[in-house]
Amino acid sequence: ALSIAVGLLESSYPNCGGRIMSFIGGACSQGPGQVVDDELKNPIRSHHNIEKEDVKFMKKATTHYETLAKRATDNGHAIDMYSCALDQTGLMEMKSCCNLTGGHMVMGDSFNSALFKQTFQRVFAKDPTGEFKMAFNATMEVKCSRELKISGAIGPCISGGKKDGSISEAEIGIGSTTSWKSCGLNPSSTLAVFFEVTTQQGAPIPQGGRGFLQFVTSYQHASGQRRVRVTTVARNWGDPATAMPHISASFDQEAAAVVMARMAAWKAESTEEGVDVLRWVDRTLIRLCQKFGEYNKDSPDTFRLPENFSLYPQFMFHLRRSQFLQVFNNSPDETSFYRGCLNREDLTQCLIMVQPILYSYSFQGPPEPVLLDTSSIQPDRILLMDTFFQILIFHGETIAQWRAAGYQNQPEYANFKQLLEAPIADAQEVLLSRFPVP
Repeated sequence: ALSIAVGLLESSYPNCGGRIMSFIGGACSQGPGQVVDDELKNPIRSHHNIEKEDVKFMKKATTHYETLAKRATDNGHAIDMYSCALDQTGLMEMKSCCNLTGGHMVMGDSFNSALFKQTFQRVFAKDPTGEFKMAFNATMEVKCSRELKISGAIGPCISGGKKDGSISEAEIGIGSTTSWKSCGLNPSSTLAVFFEVTTQQGAPIPQGGRGFLQFVTSYQHASGQRRVRVTTVARNWGDPATAMPHISASFDQEAAAVVMARMAAWKAESTEEGVDVLRWVDRTLIRLCQKFGEYNKDSPDTFRLPENFSLYPQFMFHLRRSQFLQVFNNSPDETSFYRGCLNREDLTQCLIMVQPILYSYSFQGPPEPVLLDTSSIQPDRILLMDTFFQILIFHGETIAQWRAAGYQNQPEYANFKQLLEAPIADAQEVLLSRFPVP
C-alpha cells in the first residue's frame, strides 16, 4: 500500500510538497515489507533476536522501506507513520520512511484513544493566518569559511548529494555533502550540523580573525509560496594554547549535551554496539574534564568545573541510563520511536528527554525544580515529572490523605485546593504545545 501511495504521488505531483499518512494497526506479514510471518507461534523480532542475528525478514524489509523513502525524498514528499497496536508493528524497519523524509512518527496503543486523537489533530494545527504549521520539500545548504570543514548532519533529513572542497573526511551522521533535504518541516524541526576545524597546508588559524558559517534553507510554505531563509553566523577564533578561558566561557552545556545525545544515539543505531557507545560517552566526558576542570594532582576533592560546565556531567549521567542507549525493557519499535523524537525535536524538548524535569509544589513557596532522587519525595509535597513522553503527578502521603478526606472541598482550605490544582494547570499548559501528546 505504501509503495502504491509513493508511486501515485511521484507520478501526479513530482518535485512538489506532499504528505503520505500511513496508519498501521499491525505488523506487515506479506510482500517485500514483511516483518513477521502469518504463524502466531513465531513472535516479531526483539532486541535479543537482533543481537543474535536471528532476524529472518529484517534486512530485506529495511532495504525495501529505505528504497521507498529515497523515492519519496527525490520528489519532495514526506511520509508519516501512525502506529497504534498493543504489539510491535515493524516501526523499526519502517523508521527510514519518517527519519529520511521528515515525516511524523507516532506510536500509541489504540487509534480510538483520546491521546492519539489529540496528537493527530495537532498535525493540522494552523498559524494565525490560517495556514498549516508545516513546510514541505526543504533543502538546507551550508557554506563555511576555509578553516572549517563540514562533517555531516543528524536530523530528519537525507543527503542532498552536493559536493565541494569544504567536506571533511571525518564523517558524523549523514556526511559527504554540503546540503541536506527534508521533505517535511514543522516549527520545532531541528538539525544538528557538525564541523571540523582544519588548517590549510599547515598554516596557523588567523588569530583575531573570524570563522563564518551560513545556512541557506529554502522550502515550500503551506500557502504554496517558495521561501528562502538565510542565517549567517561569525565567531572569533581562539588559540587553545593561550585563549582557553575564552573558549571555556563560550561553552553551551545544554546544546553540547543534546549534540552528544544525538551522536551517541546515531552511533548506537548505525555503527557500534551499545557497550562501545557508553565507553565513548565516558571517554569524551573524561577528556572534557581533563581539559577544562581545575584540580590538584592525586587529590580528587579539589576538582572543580567552571559554572557553565557544572550541569554537563549530570546530563551525561542521565544519557547513559536513558532509553536512547539502554534497550532493556524496550522493544526495537519503541527504541526507534524514542531515537526518532530525539533527532527531530528542539533543544529544550531534547534536554527533557535526556534528563526529565521534576518540580515540587508545597505550602512553603512557589513551585521549584528538585533533584531526580528519592529524597525529593516528601509527605507534604506534590511532584510533577515531565519526561517528554509522559507527564506524572505524584501526591505525598499527607497530601493524599487530605485529598481522600475531601479537605479541598471545604472553603476554609482554599489554599489546599489551589495547591492541588497548580500542578494540573502546569501539566495542561505543557500538553498544549507537545507533539506527540504525552
